[in-house]
Amino acid sequence: MNFLPKGICLYLSVAACCFPSGVDSSWWYMGTLGSQVMCDNIPGLVSRQRQLCRQQPRVMEAVGAGVKDWISECQHQFRSHRWNCNTAQKDHTVFGKLLLRGSREAAFVYAISSAGMVYTLTRACSQGELETCSCDPRKKGSSRDAKGSFDWGGCSDHVDHAMKFTQVFVDAKERKERDARALMNLHNNRAGRKAVKRFMTLECKCHGVSGSCSVRTCWQAMGDFRQTGDYLRKKYNSAVQVVMNRYGTGFTSAYKKFEKLTKNDLIYFEESPDYCMWDHESGSVGTGGRVCNRTSRGADSCEVMCCGRGYDTSRVSRTTKCECKFHWCCAVHCRDCHEEVDVHTCKAQS
Repeated sequence: MNFLPKGICLYLSVAACCFPSGVDSSWWYMGTLGSQVMCDNIPGLVSRQRQLCRQQPRVMEAVGAGVKDWISECQHQFRSHRWNCNTAQKDHTVFGKLLLRGSREAAFVYAISSAGMVYTLTRACSQGELETCSCDPRKKGSSRDAKGSFDWGGCSDHVDHAMKFTQVFVDAKERKERDARALMNLHNNRAGRKAVKRFMTLECKCHGVSGSCSVRTCWQAMGDFRQTGDYLRKKYNSAVQVVMNRYGTGFTSAYKKFEKLTKNDLIYFEESPDYCMWDHESGSVGTGGRVCNRTSRGADSCEVMCCGRGYDTSRVSRTTKCECKFHWCCAVHCRDCHEEVDVHTCKAQS
């Protein structure tokens, strides 16, 4: 995985969602400068975003701290594919030219980054890291579910607060532009935000004599971010190719007879490159040097991953834990086992 330094990425998790096609925005590249200097000198921010940046620097710091989570999730979801959510460490736009194209991959990055900001801010609120929010104040008193009545207690994750802030901040630039690419971004931003809320669950604790559960205390909690990543990955697979409607106010499916567009879908309007070869204009870094699976028949196979160019095989030594045994009371002892394995990597383009 290729992560950017944490300090450089303070705003990365929302920046992916905020520049239209053709704009070389670098506001992802915010570092650990003081908030006033940082907000005034990074290009790409519109006035509303600068205002929020200055007013709530702690919120922005929380977002920066969560950057690695959504990038890691993106790279996990595409780890076995030609495009693997790679970042360009020395490029201030972080994903290079990739996001200038209205492709499926751009749609996913916008959605997962918007979702990542919601998740990070919700978690920060619940953990008391921000002065501007805390647990959901609306979850008070009593309520009912399929199992009966319960009392609200604990700390319910205030996801609606995080969604509202993310929408205001992330969407500010798109709402100013209002071109076709901006409308695409707005749609995918919203799909990402909604994906986090989809996995909110009711968690409860029983109270009563001998575990009778005569009284239940419950709270709303977010699911693991992996659930959001898995969901958005499926939406990537079924993303809808769109065209602008005749009024220029939204999209319709490019294949009206086969697909119905919903607010939960990811949308795109440009075909993706095959990502086989390095191409600066499309943002493709190629698959040269990528590890492939010689025996697989899927996307990670050497035939597919290497695009028919062939692969090199090298013998490497690997150390793993083996012969692990449990020892009473509370320890597991393992041996270090050494083995020689073949590693297959795609040949570079000639």
